[in-house]
Amino acid sequence: MGATQGRLTTVPNRTAVLRVALDATPLFGARTGVAMFTSGLLGALLARADVEPTAYAVTWRGRGELSQLVPRGVAVARSPMPARPLRWAWKRSDHPAIALWMGPIEVVHGTNFVAPPTRDAARVVPVHDLTPMRFPELAHAATLAYEPLIRRALSGGALVHTPSAFVAAEVVEHFGVSADRVHAIAEGVPDLPDVPADRAATDGAPYVLTIGTVEPRKDHPTLVRAFDAVAAAEPDLRLVIAGPDGWGAEALADALAAIGHRDRVVRLGYVDDGARAGLLKGAAVFAFPSVYEGFGLPPLEAMRAGVPVVATDAGSLPEVLGDAALLVPVGDVDALAAALASAVGDDAVRARLVEAGRARAERFSWEQCGDGLVAVYRKAMAAR
Repeated sequence: MGATQGRLTTVPNRTAVLRVALDATPLFGARTGVAMFTSGLLGALLARADVEPTAYAVTWRGRGELSQLVPRGVAVARSPMPARPLRWAWKRSDHPAIALWMGPIEVVHGTNFVAPPTRDAARVVPVHDLTPMRFPELAHAATLAYEPLIRRALSGGALVHTPSAFVAAEVVEHFGVSADRVHAIAEGVPDLPDVPADRAATDGAPYVLTIGTVEPRKDHPTLVRAFDAVAAAEPDLRLVIAGPDGWGAEALADALAAIGHRDRVVRLGYVDDGARAGLLKGAAVFAFPSVYEGFGLPPLEAMRAGVPVVATDAGSLPEVLGDAALLVPVGDVDALAAALASAVGDDAVRARLVEAGRARAERFSWEQCGDGLVAVYRKAMAAR
């Protein structure tokens, strides 16, 4: 987490209410990390007296559904915004401006890499990570299209929000933008639904859990191989992989076919918030073997649930997780297996990780995230 988060605070002022347009498109479909960020931020802004958030969605298919997805009390722009023609136009020009759909606003915050052009309002563009630029082989067509949209917003004076100091430094280097235009503000950790621990997926057996879309960046094959090594010495242990198939499903299938304990690996596909919470609370260990991360929300959720975390030292994870997780080198099967074995079988290690993890997760709140971003909104307005 960047230093910005810790020192930025605002005092609500009813005489200076900010009208903020916020992209709620990520709330459609599967509940991704960007969707959790969008929902958490909308709730934080709604709770403030100095901000009036209005949500918009760049989607034709979902027109008319937005009011059902945002937190109750958030105003929505009801005119449909077709995604494909708008993204095509915004990559090449500053038209059409967002005011066509929003009316008078002072700031537009595009929560998922894209900040639409504006006439008079300030713009804040979030860069959650630089996967499409640093690891294009791990990205798909939709995310590969983000870079020119980001560059166009930057050329128009937009400020940048990142979830970590790690990504902020990457943005400065990759886009050649001055550091004073990039603001690292950590996300909050969502409250888990009040559901009991759920071990039904393993018939009550202890399990290592990982949650996330099956894509190359999450490196499920390395986790499968590491689990296979641990499973030989832990006959009751299972591995549960929750998350929809992405563009890495074939590599995972190949890895599963090659291990000796395939019958002890459970694939669940996408899980909703309630099932996700039950799985987290029931896990013996949470594993996060990513190749690259801009923040790392799932391990923080596991920490909040009182579950030991084993993760790689990829990207922002050392910054976000600190010494509250066991960190191993990216792609190192032996190191990951050793860390999993320690987190499963060493009571002293488990106790330390649980205590440190809960304390670590408490450092990330949506109120602080809202404080930091409102300060960025005001700076963006002043810069215009």
